[in-house]
Amino acid sequence: MLNLSVNKRKILNDPVYGFINFQSDIIFDLIEHPFFQRLRRIKQLGLSSLVYPGANHTRFEHALGALHLTRIAVDILLSKGVEITEEEIEAVSVAVLLHDIGHGPFSHALEHSLVKGVNHEFISLMIMKKLNEEFTGQLDIAIEIFRNEYSKKFLHQLVAGQLDVDRLDYLRRDSFFSGVVEGTIGSDRILKMLNVRNDELVVEYKGIYSVEKFLIARRLMYWQVYLHKTVIVAEQLLIKLLKRAKELAEAGVEIFAPPRLLWFLEHNIQADIFEQPNTRDKLLDNFIALDDSDILCSMKEWCHHPDRILSILADAIINRNLFKIIIGKEPVDKLLIEQYRVRAMKQFSMNIEEVQYFVFEGKIANNIYQLNSNNIVILHKDNSTQSIVNASDIDMSVISKSIEKHFLCYPKELDKV
Repeated sequence: MLNLSVNKRKILNDPVYGFINFQSDIIFDLIEHPFFQRLRRIKQLGLSSLVYPGANHTRFEHALGALHLTRIAVDILLSKGVEITEEEIEAVSVAVLLHDIGHGPFSHALEHSLVKGVNHEFISLMIMKKLNEEFTGQLDIAIEIFRNEYSKKFLHQLVAGQLDVDRLDYLRRDSFFSGVVEGTIGSDRILKMLNVRNDELVVEYKGIYSVEKFLIARRLMYWQVYLHKTVIVAEQLLIKLLKRAKELAEAGVEIFAPPRLLWFLEHNIQADIFEQPNTRDKLLDNFIALDDSDILCSMKEWCHHPDRILSILADAIINRNLFKIIIGKEPVDKLLIEQYRVRAMKQFSMNIEEVQYFVFEGKIANNIYQLNSNNIVILHKDNSTQSIVNASDIDMSVISKSIEKHFLCYPKELDKV
């Protein structure tokens, strides 16, 4: 007689860490679930592949990498006498595995475009609750850890802190796939130096230089990859494109889109919808069905739509005919914006409202380290603890300073007018 039982202790080969194994049945079942499999179809770095061709890795890979680092961190803490039960190990692993499950198409690029006023962490929590119903309460502790409501606070710090497994994985993974070596970090060293004091995750003093390298690498990755000027242009165009598509759909103009995406385009989805159980369930069902492919296939069709704004914006992304961007420390001169809008109105025969899609300003901010109660803490040999800000020889005011830059985007051909 055939044994039909499923082997759930799988091993996979990750390009960053090598072999990763799944150490519990529920982890396997969650990875196999359609909600999680959807992450295979959502790029980790949105449109960054338009700049770095290798940056095509997905949220699926990142989640598995963060899970792998969690198990390493837990094993190290256990070896140092930190009390963590098997139930808690499984729960924190689940929390890390599902921490990004609420990301929409192209990750951060469309964070507030489909559902206004709601970030991916909130949607992740909603999906986790939905999964918890299906798994008959097996995610209770994982949700408590995710929400920082569990008694052992250091477990939440592994999931969401200023030195969490999420950041340790995405810096190393994004550096690997983009080829930006400045983002390389010593995650192994940092993990080996982890400990717990007074229910707080700390780093033993011998690991302080690895932490400093981590903070510097994160700063460099933001300016070289996450906030690269071409990436900003592409993501802004995508946001404008979805805004125009939504405007047309709400006005009753026929527009191609897969049914679930069309539902979002035709409805004004606000944060308060989550307070209405019936509508919330429909929203989650539709949201979970979306991934990058819905946006991509729509954009390909929109290149040929009779609405010129929609077609020009879609073509700019699909065929990488991206707009020009000017970035500076000071707000863009209003007179300069007006000059480019006048040129655009003549060039494209559009009115002042329509030309807002082609000439627009904005700002970006980069805050690498936040000075708050969730500081990275260094553990000295005498068992005293100290914030990295005071323990480090580096002037942390540079790392913790919020840097803001302003930009102006417009079609390149306007410089020739």
